[in-house]
Amino acid sequence: MQAIIKLTDIRKSYYMGRQELKVLKGITLDIFKNEYVALMGPSGSGKSTLMNILGCLDSPTGGSYVLNGNDVSKMADDNLAEIRNKEIGFVFQQFNLLPRLSALENVALPLIYAGISKKRRTDLALEVLDRVGLADRSHHKPNELSGGQCQRVAIARALVNNPSIILADEPTGNLDSKTSVEIMNIFNKIHSEGNTVVLVTHENDIAAYAKRVVRLRDGLIESDEFNEKIMNHDVNC
Repeated sequence: MQAIIKLTDIRKSYYMGRQELKVLKGITLDIFKNEYVALMGPSGSGKSTLMNILGCLDSPTGGSYVLNGNDVSKMADDNLAEIRNKEIGFVFQQFNLLPRLSALENVALPLIYAGISKKRRTDLALEVLDRVGLADRSHHKPNELSGGQCQRVAIARALVNNPSIILADEPTGNLDSKTSVEIMNIFNKIHSEGNTVVLVTHENDIAAYAKRVVRLRDGLIESDEFNEKIMNHDVNC
């Protein structure tokens, strides 16, 4: 089976004058289609830097990153942006919705960059809003929605391009416990429908939803284990 994500000896350094700060010190990791992986680690472990590289938001200093057959580690920024829009659906802690646009318009945004017609954009956006249980709120703006509903819109936006991977960075960080459970159940549903999900979190109870947990420490992989106790609450989404 071919890995959707294939990282080989990924290193990342930042320079302050002549001083080199090594953040990632050689990460080798394969993630396969329809896996559900949590990346964990304390502050300073390198997980945010690794997430930025996985999301093609940053390039490694050394090593190679092959995403769905494309070697993205040495791509120019323009090519990276194209791959990012096509292959990756992002879900952020802060939702990152545009306040003046409706839920439907926010979800349809990535399709504009993909050059898809307005009617098709509307149809696809409504379809994914329905998948996250928000079709009836499609014309509401973010300030008319709860935090949990805003995150559902963000998840729908991540799904609309049918990307190779969903990359979620602390997706429940701004939500209360009950809403967090509802959002994580949506990720369970997305994964069960065949999507590959990579979740970045520092919370054990959120990582417990994933099928595999990769822990980072000091820029290296400390452990990579399958999760024996997967959380699966039965909450109506």
